[in-house]
Amino acid sequence: MLQAIHHIAVICSDYERSKQFYTEILGLEIIREVYRLERKSYKLDLALNGQYVIELFSFPDPPPRPSQPEANGLRHLAFAVSDIDKAVAHLKTHDVITEPVRIDPHTEKRFTFFTDPDGLPLELYEQ
Repeated sequence: MLQAIHHIAVICSDYERSKQFYTEILGLEIIREVYRLERKSYKLDLALNGQYVIELFSFPDPPPRPSQPEANGLRHLAFAVSDIDKAVAHLKTHDVITEPVRIDPHTEKRFTFFTDPDGLPLELYEQ
């Protein structure tokens, strides 16, 4: 029945700041940007390596996402990288703080976590 993940939707509190984070820092490509006047909302479609992956939305006064302690729902979004040290160094040049790199005890792969401008937990997972 299911074929693939089509996209992931993210609601941000500061559209311009999040747009800059996802495009300039993480390097996602803009497919299209639409302002929906009736909803006072931007919708930004983003791709990774040519594949549509994220819808970034802005809405007036969205409630904060509870994460500490972790709430039910989507826990985090993970991005595959070939060199975690290089990816972490890139994030640090943009003042993005990452957790210490750890090793997954089941796969023996290296990973780390960081957050987007709204505190959404993101992961880098070395392939």
